[in-house]
Amino acid sequence: MVLALQSGTFIGVGVGPGDPELLTLKAYRAIQAADVVCYLENEAGQSQSLDIAVEALKKPIKQQLHLGIRFAMSRQRVAANLAYDKAITQIQVHLKQGKTVVFLCEGDPLFFGSFTYLLERLESQYPSQVIPGVPAFVAATAELQIPLTVLKQSFAVITGRHSDAKIKAALLDHDAVVIMKAGIERPRLIALLKETQRFDDANYLEYISRDQQRIIRDLNQLDNVAGPYFSLFVITREELTA
Repeated sequence: MVLALQSGTFIGVGVGPGDPELLTLKAYRAIQAADVVCYLENEAGQSQSLDIAVEALKKPIKQQLHLGIRFAMSRQRVAANLAYDKAITQIQVHLKQGKTVVFLCEGDPLFFGSFTYLLERLESQYPSQVIPGVPAFVAATAELQIPLTVLKQSFAVITGRHSDAKIKAALLDHDAVVIMKAGIERPRLIALLKETQRFDDANYLEYISRDQQRIIRDLNQLDNVAGPYFSLFVITREELTA
């Protein structure tokens, strides 16, 4: 690994699922100490991760730190890759100056996190660190107050983007399953839950730990239509495996 002379440090900071009080002390200190703060934002210039950090710090980051790097993120893969490439170019400008750059990530940086794609692009040219955050599914089970796994139960995490076959295999093979990124796949996922006889085992959650949080424990009350991006299913068995 060849590091740039007088190089800065790139830090992925998990800010949690939404509740600013779930931000860790280590994340709090890293954000406060950073020279540059960067984050994903949508086309309207809004950033969920930035909002969480600002609320946790109780003051605008603009007034406290150098303003970080903004770039709009598209869910189209080609557009997303172009955005990541552009972001890395901007980030490297600051790293070459020996600055500490923090990248804010909703949930955990390495759990379906965009930080992963940025870290890969740096190709070990600069020192890097990762500060873990509370992932949405952990906050979800806390809200539900149900254990994900006990004793010899097995557990799997998949996404709504997987094939029918892979989702059915997870539902049939594991006692507990979390399906992330339910969103537009919600009708298909409901059908698969019914097909595998896991419908009654499932809970549905949106916007975990945020003001607009929604929890549906009886899926008969859930509309069979597409839902928001920040949604997931938590499927657990009632009986315990000895």
